[in-house]
Amino acid sequence: MSATPRHTRAPRTITLLGATGSVGASTIDLIRREGSGLVPQVVTAHRNATALATLARAAGARVAGAADPPAYGELKDALSGSGIEAAATVALANKESLVCAGALFMRRAAAASATVLPVDSEHNAIFQALGAGQRRDVRRIIVTASGGPFRTWTAEQIRAATPQQALRHPNWSMGRKITIDSATMMNKGLEVIEAHHLFALTPDQIDVLVHPQSIVHGIVEFADGSLVAQMGATDMRIPIAHCLAWPDRIPDAAPRLDLVALGRLDFEAPDPQRFPALALARAALEQGGAAPTVLNAANEIAVEAFLAGRLNFMGIAGLVEETLAAAAARGISAEPDSADAALGVDHVSRELALTLLPEIAAKAC
Repeated sequence: MSATPRHTRAPRTITLLGATGSVGASTIDLIRREGSGLVPQVVTAHRNATALATLARAAGARVAGAADPPAYGELKDALSGSGIEAAATVALANKESLVCAGALFMRRAAAASATVLPVDSEHNAIFQALGAGQRRDVRRIIVTASGGPFRTWTAEQIRAATPQQALRHPNWSMGRKITIDSATMMNKGLEVIEAHHLFALTPDQIDVLVHPQSIVHGIVEFADGSLVAQMGATDMRIPIAHCLAWPDRIPDAAPRLDLVALGRLDFEAPDPQRFPALALARAALEQGGAAPTVLNAANEIAVEAFLAGRLNFMGIAGLVEETLAAAAARGISAEPDSADAALGVDHVSRELALTLLPEIAAKAC
């Protein structure tokens, strides 16, 4: 009796942008374990040329690229002699492209007949759960949030939180920026905006629930009252594997979930008083136009200031709120209709946030 072949589909070529980051590392791990079914063709990074060159050689990529000019020169030297010098399916792990120019992004994807697959664990969960019914029967979706390290802290404790405390996420190992966004719950606000564009849902069809175990990643409620949830371990290899092999599945992409050992699942509503960033993101989505782009830019400046000790934790939301108001007062309201327009709004918004920073920092003390 012959063994069942591991791969029944044709090999799939992969373009991996941001290959040296945490999502990139998980993706490369899956590609290596999957063998010939997935073929890395293009790998890129921002500036980590040494790591990218090593990865490109090990993965057998045909093309490698670095966004930072000095890093490109270093990469070119590192790959000298190695022979390494438009996709129909896009696996998207980047929030900013949809938050800052979501309508533009999705229009371009539709015009190119491209399929956009969400890699974010929450949006990937929603994508999977949507397959249980017809889109016309979807009542709402629920994006889950861990609650971050300050879920049970008082407002007074949160106000005095240090960067070191904010970076101690209870469930996920992520980069510094996204970990702070999780602590403020701005990350969940950005995901609400992202879901609006990915799934063509109205803001009132997108809810958020705090779920401290991070096992249920997303839920879809259908018109008949059915709730369909996607569950899995806190391991990014699960949504990455889903996107890499879709519509097939990669066996054993991550450790199996033991529900008996887990014992319980808890859910609670987010607290808008202790975590105002979520409400700010929702308001920006409702306002539309350039507001989400302004929100994202101001938040990046605020998080940088907090990590540098120039702003306290509650000042992050304060700076974002004041920047949104200042941008509206200046008439910065038009939705970006090009990448250059989005970058222009981003630049002006960052300058506004930096101008407002001293005043907000003094108020937040």
